[in-house]
Amino acid sequence: MTAIFKKELASYLHSVTGWLFMAATIGFFAMYASVYNMLYGFPYIAYPLDAILILFFVTIPILSMRIMADERRQKTDQLLLTSPISIGKLVLGKYLSMAVIFLIPVVIFCLFPLFLSRYGSVPMVESYVAILAFALYGLAAIAVGMFISSLTENLVIAAVITFGVLFLTYMMQGIKSLISSTGNLLTEFLGIFDFYSHYSSMVSSVSDVTGNSRLITIFDVTSVIYFLSVVILLLFFTAQSIQKRRYTVSVQHFSLKNAAMGAYSSVTIVIVIALMVVINLIVGKLPSKYTSIDVSANQLYAVSEQTQSIVGTLKEEVTIYVLASEENADSILKQTLDRYQELSDNLQVKYINPLVNPRFASGYTTESVSVNSLIVETQKRYKVIPYETLYETQVDYSGYTYQQNVTGYDGEGQITSAISYCTGDDMPKIYIIAGHNEYTFDSGFTSAIEKENITYETISLMDYNAVPEDAECILIHAPEKDFSKDDADKVIAYLNNGGKAVITTEYVTEDQPNFERILSEYGMTIQKGCVVDNNAENFYQAQFLLLPNVVDADETKGLGGEYSYVMAPFAQAVNVPENSVENLMYTKLLTTSQDAVLKSGSQEIATFAAEEGEPAGTFCIGVKAEKTLEEKTGVMYVFSSAQLFTDQYDSYVAGNNKQLFVNIMGTIADHEVTVAIPVKSYEMQWLTVAEKDVVLVKTVGMILIPVALVITGLVIWLRRRRY
Repeated sequence: MTAIFKKELASYLHSVTGWLFMAATIGFFAMYASVYNMLYGFPYIAYPLDAILILFFVTIPILSMRIMADERRQKTDQLLLTSPISIGKLVLGKYLSMAVIFLIPVVIFCLFPLFLSRYGSVPMVESYVAILAFALYGLAAIAVGMFISSLTENLVIAAVITFGVLFLTYMMQGIKSLISSTGNLLTEFLGIFDFYSHYSSMVSSVSDVTGNSRLITIFDVTSVIYFLSVVILLLFFTAQSIQKRRYTVSVQHFSLKNAAMGAYSSVTIVIVIALMVVINLIVGKLPSKYTSIDVSANQLYAVSEQTQSIVGTLKEEVTIYVLASEENADSILKQTLDRYQELSDNLQVKYINPLVNPRFASGYTTESVSVNSLIVETQKRYKVIPYETLYETQVDYSGYTYQQNVTGYDGEGQITSAISYCTGDDMPKIYIIAGHNEYTFDSGFTSAIEKENITYETISLMDYNAVPEDAECILIHAPEKDFSKDDADKVIAYLNNGGKAVITTEYVTEDQPNFERILSEYGMTIQKGCVVDNNAENFYQAQFLLLPNVVDADETKGLGGEYSYVMAPFAQAVNVPENSVENLMYTKLLTTSQDAVLKSGSQEIATFAAEEGEPAGTFCIGVKAEKTLEEKTGVMYVFSSAQLFTDQYDSYVAGNNKQLFVNIMGTIADHEVTVAIPVKSYEMQWLTVAEKDVVLVKTVGMILIPVALVITGLVIWLRRRRY
């Protein structure tokens, strides 16, 4: 086998064919990479790799057409067939020679993510999975070309048929959809020859709810096994094709030996095909958590510990209806639902084709719902999840394009919240107090309340004799006007009856005696001013953009890791009694470093250092106070930064402010596991590449390297012809 391998590899390197193949592959890759990665700034190498797959239609037939056909044309195959080497080793040696020629550019591609990392953050694991998928596709295509080459002695026919077969395997996904949009036995059979779908299951650019494409990268064991099976099967078929010629005789020379060998060959073919099918079926039936590993940076398909805890402990039947056929369902959503099904036997996913059953959704809602929307149902209740809510979108106002872009995937968050809602016994309710120029909660935080399966209502206390009895909690979000005495009394009465409150404060110039009276009921006061922290680890860009120390507690779960920050801008200081107070217990959730200073809010900050008369030291800016009453316990959370719970500053710390808020809501609602799961961001870090570097890559990759390879091949070929 080694001799055959060396002979064939040398023949490719001693002619122009091998060098031309490498030049074309590298040149076209450089062309697309210079656009996608260098010019547009995409950090994913999968884009140029996917673009050059169409090269296989031309380059693979040229590379493989002579590998077996030329031996038959020149009658040199008789020497090989009569040589002491086995047919299997002969085929493998020839195949490996082509594989090496193909893999040389692939190895060069492996260096490209390292090169791109000079210009920004590059997802390395995703890049190399994409390269693996590209390599497997190419190796399977080479096996196709080799098998077809073994069937004829005409090089042109071998190349043309290989082109046609590879084109069909690339277009098979579209052919299947033309035959049937819902799938049938024929499309299932044609799926065996669908190379591109298996490639796409590892690296695919899927369309989201706004029609924009999004790259998904999965290490899919089933696709790896599929491509390896294709290679093994086609190499076996090639060996059988050669073996058949070895034992083929005319009718006049019929013998029992030849008949027996023909029968043996047929039986062997059936056994090998059956073995490959069984292996693929077994792997395909394995749970996707073992076969499909989400390697994308945003972990779109992976489910959180919260989901595992909630779904894994289901005690009642939950059915999720997907308003789409299984074949045409959103691929991201389908993968997510597969993960859910693996967590519990009590959860079923059913796909309802709107074309077959157009009135199904009307049994749950009077509103029109789009394809891929979900309905989660239990015996207690149901919830409709519109497809649009599964994706977080944002309108791009730059350049006045007003294009709607998807910024995140919220499938897990919406589905887990709906399951918790449909299986829960009650729905806690909170009231947001208004009427004192309070801040309004941004949409990200109101959505978090809803996902935690808590209903909320904004009220003015003037309209009520007391805080409503069904209030699980009240939210007072940085009032800029003082409470009236009556409003303050209502809040205090609610708290002293075992109520719960989350209060934020904002610096105001006027006194707020009634609002301060609410805080003092739990022994706390607010020191007016702006806290700045001079410890470099406790602020972001400016000393008043605080990154406080986070105390380990139920409310701060998941926020205590290294490089995990909460941002509290423009905070005041919460005075908490240092000595124990009867019936009161305090938990300081957020604190500054000992290098913090409380600057006066009445004038502009000239220096961040402590000036005469300014308090310095460690300040509390977030606290939980618990008051033991006769039969109940009142709870008050106080945060001295109104900006803490805003989408703007939450985005600076990757959603950690929102996570703190969600944890508090979950604690208030007495949820054992926090239901609200953060949106999985689609935001990518774009590469920043200088124009001169783009030109350099184009010059080197598209011109210098390909030309050098072609010239090398020509020189070697001409020198061999001369001698």
